[in-house]
Amino acid sequence: MVLKKSVSILGSTGSIGTSTIDLIRRNPNKFRTVALTGNSNIQLLAEQARELNPEFVAVANEANYQALKDALAGTDIEVGAGENAIIEAALRDAEWVMASIVGSAGLAPTLKAIERGATIGLANKESLVCAGELMMQAVATHKATLLPVDSEHNAIFQVLDRENAKAVDKIILTASGGPFRIFSIEEMCKVSPKEAVAHPNWSMGAKISVDSASMMNKGLELIEAYHLFPVSESQIDILVHPQSVVHSMVSYIDGSVLAQMGTPDMRTPIAYALAWPERMIAPSAKLNLAEIAQLNFEEPDPVRFPALRLAREALKFGKSAPAVLNAANEESVGAFLKEKIGFCDITAVVEDVLSRFEHQEIAHIDDILATDKKARICALQAIEKRSR
Repeated sequence: MVLKKSVSILGSTGSIGTSTIDLIRRNPNKFRTVALTGNSNIQLLAEQARELNPEFVAVANEANYQALKDALAGTDIEVGAGENAIIEAALRDAEWVMASIVGSAGLAPTLKAIERGATIGLANKESLVCAGELMMQAVATHKATLLPVDSEHNAIFQVLDRENAKAVDKIILTASGGPFRIFSIEEMCKVSPKEAVAHPNWSMGAKISVDSASMMNKGLELIEAYHLFPVSESQIDILVHPQSVVHSMVSYIDGSVLAQMGTPDMRTPIAYALAWPERMIAPSAKLNLAEIAQLNFEEPDPVRFPALRLAREALKFGKSAPAVLNAANEESVGAFLKEKIGFCDITAVVEDVLSRFEHQEIAHIDDILATDKKARICALQAIEKRSR
């Protein structure tokens, strides 16, 4: 009898969470669900729980506790609500944990899962951006395993010779360029939230889609890659690749360049992380290079997409700068989605906050949380000045 791998999904109602559940659903004899968490989509969370029958389900918003409790009436599933309940879900004894809670809210539960030595499928890039050194130290201390789920970092993980880091010349993160790749600055400043979330290749949540449109997503991935892989900041390049077929590359000192390719479907990197160290069948469309016929690459424009510069500057500065970058971006993207500010104001707010913030050393998660809170206050003030 083959034992099922026990899994928990933190952020099960988001795009990564639902894709993970799709893979589990297709392989019912391989996985057993321990815990699920969500934020506000109670109906979907309850449906997932009834299908997968986990031990524990938690909702971040305490106001939704009773609705979730009622929706799961008649089952043996334990229900919790609030930040402590999300952390409890992370602490439940699952071998493998999908960390896909969007934003800095995913930091504490991800760290808790790491501290008990679990294997983590990391889809929450903000955790590494805000607390990269703390997280990687925790991974080493507690002998946890960190498997990147972002398509770019998952690609690097697959083709990087980690045992021979000195042979690596650079890693190259690819970016689709988003929906505004060929827009002028003037055109970008007029776009609507609806246009910004309409990614040409990937199906993602609203926040990540806006980050992709501004290329802040790639800036955050730059910082994430620095912590995940044994390379310096100067060894990380970014290349725009509109087809999203080559997910990232590693260039070696002998001139070899290894790339991981596939159709743009997040179920491919999720399946790799879920089945690791083996592989599993995924429903993603198979890559047909003859049909695609042409792959294009170009340098990103730092003038039209200043987010890349801001992220690299924050990484170089260190201390609390990456956490400030992340917090200010989250607030400004939220304001844009509510049509309080324009698209070009997103990076303007981030740059304003970074330039005015007094950056501090980060020694503990409490330092991150304090920095995050202060940075959001600064960002809201900057947003208010630009509000329409």
